[in-house]
Amino acid sequence: MRVIYLSMEEFKEEFAHDCDPTHLRMNARQRKKLVRRILEAFSALVKGDMNPLWDLYDEGINPRTRSFPLFSVVGSREFMEAMGTWGFLSEIPLTELFWKVRDFTSLLYALLRQNMPYARVYHAHTTGYASLIAAAAARDYGSKFLLTEHNLYVRDTANTKLERPMDKPVTADYKLFMERPVTFDERVWVTWFVEMGRFCYPSADMITYLYPKALEEARGLGAPIDQLNPGDREDHAIILPNGMLIESVHSALEARMAARMKIFEDARNHVWRFVFIARVVPIKGLADLIRTLAQMRDAGIMNFHLDVLGPTDHRIDYYQQCLNLIEDLGMGQFITFHGTVKVRQMLANYDLLLMPSYNEGQPVVALEAMAASIPLVSTDVGGMSQLIDDILDASDGKEIGNCGILTVPGDVTGFARALRIIMETPGLYEQYSRNAYARVEKFFQLSLVMEHYNRIYRKLGGLPARPSKYTEE
Repeated sequence: MRVIYLSMEEFKEEFAHDCDPTHLRMNARQRKKLVRRILEAFSALVKGDMNPLWDLYDEGINPRTRSFPLFSVVGSREFMEAMGTWGFLSEIPLTELFWKVRDFTSLLYALLRQNMPYARVYHAHTTGYASLIAAAAARDYGSKFLLTEHNLYVRDTANTKLERPMDKPVTADYKLFMERPVTFDERVWVTWFVEMGRFCYPSADMITYLYPKALEEARGLGAPIDQLNPGDREDHAIILPNGMLIESVHSALEARMAARMKIFEDARNHVWRFVFIARVVPIKGLADLIRTLAQMRDAGIMNFHLDVLGPTDHRIDYYQQCLNLIEDLGMGQFITFHGTVKVRQMLANYDLLLMPSYNEGQPVVALEAMAASIPLVSTDVGGMSQLIDDILDASDGKEIGNCGILTVPGDVTGFARALRIIMETPGLYEQYSRNAYARVEKFFQLSLVMEHYNRIYRKLGGLPARPSKYTEE
């Protein structure tokens, strides 16, 4: 394992040395020409062409092909003067601009200054710094770059920086800047990550996504989906979901089968055990869920209890807000916080997994619940529709239906309506339970996912295929 430290305190002296423009061995005219190339390369990137930047990388950074030290231009007068007149960077005083440019170039320096070990395939799991490292290493050695997007990293980073709802899309045309006035700091950081995505996406030889909706969102961020999937040859932007070991929750499955029988026979008198499994933070929507359950209580439905499993110390203020809300609404007898627990050991206790989140990728906790035949009520975010609602075609030709109900994020009444439908229809609950297990068994087993990754590694790495012992779904 190699740790890359991004703080300039870790490499201050080396950075100062390597940014000395005398190392370029260029006169002022040559430095101006180089700076002009850099600005033109960034302008080309905004238009979707990352090749001029790769040319600069090969000439000034790539250890196999470098002919001059590119980072040395950062310390030149020509570079700073050009930065001060380029785009929105001209809006701030030169002193502030100096420190901002230093901060961002030091990040690039930290990421690209070291030679990575050789590999046939470099696999990055975020479209951010990890992708930049992987893309550069693949370029250095003539290897392949595989990108896996567990969620839309650029979208989530931009939304976090701008304090937008996490389910809101982000596109590379920067329309998000029109929603409200943004500070210079917000603008520069969002631009940094959007353009990093625009550079890394087309540099990947293959991209995997957890769920179908992610492809279209990535397209809006600059991912060349049509070029990766041209239609006349094998796709290179594919859906490859998470997987889990269904054996790990087998005891919970057996217990749930007995519990389901009791629910089917006497749903009216059953006290429903709901579970919320997540960090207690705003994005997970627990406050919405508390209001949902209060609505049900007010409607005379009181045969339920919610257990909250997950850490409460990530956002103490939000946790306290939830406690205050429970007290204000008089919901204390209906809700219990358990903190961090061993979830698999407790799954057998629950009838429904509730996920009122504003942002999800493809949560493993949902797969674990489904493997124990526990249906879900969830908001329709991220990959939840693929897990819960999309019709899945099994290899035997049978269709596997949904295993729960999806609602709109923030729709407290709609979430309550979904819960009531399931609680009042035991036959539907049983069908959802059966489908939950079947969906994991046929499509989301870890063995199937790992076999697929093995094929990808071998194909990209130029290795012979290994005979599969699994039936491909």
